[in-house]
Amino acid sequence: MNYFEFYEIPVSFGVDAEGLRKQFYKLSKQYHPDFYTLESEEKQAEILQLSTLNNEAYETLRNEDRRMKYVLTLTGVLGEEGSNKLPPDFLMEMMELNEHLMELEFDPNPTAVGHIRKQLEEKEAALLNEVTPLLTRFDADPTTKDGLDLVVNYYLKKRYLLRIRENLGKFAE
Repeated sequence: MNYFEFYEIPVSFGVDAEGLRKQFYKLSKQYHPDFYTLESEEKQAEILQLSTLNNEAYETLRNEDRRMKYVLTLTGVLGEEGSNKLPPDFLMEMMELNEHLMELEFDPNPTAVGHIRKQLEEKEAALLNEVTPLLTRFDADPTTKDGLDLVVNYYLKKRYLLRIRENLGKFAE
């Protein structure tokens, strides 16, 4: 059973956060191990497994990035770690940013940090604008895999940009 089935919601990139939270609390009460202490060991093990599933499902579905990875894995379009490739033009662009980061290591410059941070924000916004129609289309019809390869690219690029942002944070301190 996948997390969406467990929560009785459709597979989608966007979820109703409040509805998700309510379902989590409802299932937390329903599967709380303390209510099953007088049951058989088998029943206690089953409830513990359902309680764990509830926690894992909630942690995954409430986080946008984890949910995106989960949906892409569930639909079979996201391969094993390292098997998906980023476009060469994106990698060249990121190589430039990484070179600027290396320069900052030896010559700290708050202005340069701000400039790189702005570039990252603009890149992230542009990527999101490109992929939003695809996410919306999938949410309307989760049976379609049309355009999901571009969503995989978005997900991988976003992760790459996050690593650059984390490295940039080291120099901003």
